[in-house]
Amino acid sequence: MGQAMQKTVVVLGGGIGGLVAANELRKALPRQHRVVLVDRAPAHLFLPSLLWVMTGRREIPAISRPLSRLQRKGIEVVTAEVERIDPATREVVAGGQRLTADFLLLALGADLAPEAVPGLSEAGFNLYSPEGVLGLRQAMRSFAGGRLVLLTAAPAYKCPAAPYEAALLLEAECRRRGLRERTDIALYAAEPGPMGVAGPEVSRAVRQMVEGRGIAYHPQHQVTAVGVPERRLSFANGLSADFDLLAYVPPHRAPRVVQEAGLVGDGGWVAVDRHRMETRFPGVYAIGDVVSIPLALGKPLPKAGVFAEGQARVAARNIATAILGGGEGSRFDGHGECFIEAGDGRAGVGRGDFYAEPLPTVQVRPPARRWHLSKVLFEKYWLWRWF
Repeated sequence: MGQAMQKTVVVLGGGIGGLVAANELRKALPRQHRVVLVDRAPAHLFLPSLLWVMTGRREIPAISRPLSRLQRKGIEVVTAEVERIDPATREVVAGGQRLTADFLLLALGADLAPEAVPGLSEAGFNLYSPEGVLGLRQAMRSFAGGRLVLLTAAPAYKCPAAPYEAALLLEAECRRRGLRERTDIALYAAEPGPMGVAGPEVSRAVRQMVEGRGIAYHPQHQVTAVGVPERRLSFANGLSADFDLLAYVPPHRAPRVVQEAGLVGDGGWVAVDRHRMETRFPGVYAIGDVVSIPLALGKPLPKAGVFAEGQARVAARNIATAILGGGEGSRFDGHGECFIEAGDGRAGVGRGDFYAEPLPTVQVRPPARRWHLSKVLFEKYWLWRWF
């Protein structure tokens, strides 16, 4: 092949989906084709381990890797904010640099928007940010008992198990420190039940895990405001709740640059072919938390790392097939699994087919040490495999 046939693939976002896609593309394509990864952060952070940072079992550097390491594999890395996307021409402006792609892969994730709820960011700790979990860890060290409240500020958010895992891990931490008898723990959820998209049996099993540890669970409580000095949550149903320590999952939204590009649909997220991960723009694919894939039961596919990884592999194969010719590409089948940390060195695991109709077919294995150890091993494998 000559230089004239060179193709450029630009991957926007260095999270789970973007990292996997860039690696898979580089492996599949001859070196004359460019693979460019753009991310505003210089390092990849393995977000599933943030809850272990919260409990003091990990530090941020241990779950981070410099994206610059990818350059030795032949992946070009641009550390810059994505400022503009033109999906029709597949042109991107990042840090003032103009990139024109033959194929464009969007993996920019979901932006966290705690400011959407008045008082939320001032009153509590964001479970989905490094600063938030480090702040909560510090606050827990000086916590001497009282009312510990966890909150989901909107009914849809990435990693649906995380707030329930956080509640279980914090409950275990209170027991470890001899504070449990002096601590009331409650979880106020905007959604009608835990992990509802996985089906009623899974939702019931997770709720039983939480309530079985004496954690009060209050579903369908949509927070409208947080009183900072009085430390009080106000809900749309007219009720309120006081707290001494608050940890929350903030509302999510598509990144502004994606909205401004005209890529989002009526639901506020990017629409794609549920199997091939193509958008309505030729040569433009999207994966992970930035997309919304409707399911038969009326809810979207959960935003979760396991799906971002699976979609990344599919999109990368389809782009490589389009460049190299031959073959029919690949299809994402909606299968996934996730661990559910339960504290005390144990975890459950849920896995199944989320594309099954009329309901996803998902099973949950009860908490056991083997699943916790499996998650520890997966973390180590992940940080080794992709860097």
